[in-house]
Amino acid sequence: MDAVQLASGWRKASHSVNNGQCVEVAAGRAAVLVRDSVNPSGAVVAYAPAAWRAFISSAKAGRLDSRR
Repeated sequence: MDAVQLASGWRKASHSVNNGQCVEVAAGRAAVLVRDSVNPSGAVVAYAPAAWRAFISSAKAGRLDSRR
């Protein structure tokens, strides 16, 4: 089974717009999975849960804002 089959409940951000630049995330058994919402049968990237939490925390704090 591949990562897509192991994940359930793919979600897109509630603030997403239909401009083709969105990703979807899902909780896998041991990882957070990320895929391109335009190509859901394409590649899936897996992140350790701690790494994903650190990314989300940094994004929420504005530390990833390219305008800084």
